[in-house]
Amino acid sequence: MAYERCVGLEVTDEAGYGRYREGMAPILARYGGAFRYDFKIAQTLKSETPAPINRVFLLAFADQASHDAFFADADYRKVREAFFKPSVGHSTVLAVYERDR
Repeated sequence: MAYERCVGLEVTDEAGYGRYREGMAPILARYGGAFRYDFKIAQTLKSETPAPINRVFLLAFADQASHDAFFADADYRKVREAFFKPSVGHSTVLAVYERDR
């Protein structure tokens, strides 16, 4: 079973978010994680959150333990603090689930 997380963001600083993605990519790979989908959204037609969403992506891991270890990793948390927080206005977890590979 794969473990996946679908997230909607309001990216407010594309350059800063790009630095976040560059910094977190090798850490994500270390835990076997990968982006299955990544979209820039021009218009949201329906949303259950008042927070704007202009980016949607799906992260996949082999299992929940790898997912949890990635998000708890000290190096990841440093990159997130330095680049994600200043470049993202809102983050909405749309779904977390297991699926057959």
